[in-house]
Amino acid sequence: VRVVESGGGLVQPGGSLRLSCVVTGGNLDFYVMAWFRQAPGKEREAVSCINTGDHGTMYTDSVKGRFTVSRDNAKNTLYLQMSDLKAEDTAVYYCTGLPKTLYYCGDGVDASKFAIWGQGTQVTVSS
Repeated sequence: VRVVESGGGLVQPGGSLRLSCVVTGGNLDFYVMAWFRQAPGKEREAVSCINTGDHGTMYTDSVKGRFTVSRDNAKNTLYLQMSDLKAEDTAVYYCTGLPKTLYYCGDGVDASKFAIWGQGTQVTVSS
């Protein structure tokens, strides 16, 4: 399974972006998916996680109410809608996933659990 992220860019504070993650080599509906981000000099941190079916989502506290994760299994694509962006959201954003038979968002969203990583997409929030 491979993932390819896109949709990043330069945006002013308060602006919005929608990130996409296309999954190939597997059916998205079989995978629990997550978004991570990594700012320069910092560790990769979890942003959001989405279970399969209607089994819920999780967000890190700093993005709650501003970011929304969703999935379109028919298009094999994961999304992250980001609004009211802040300078501290600046980072490279990555998507990843694990089979639903092995993982559930409630198990904890830790980068060490995941092995599938794309090249990421850069999000820069600046005036």
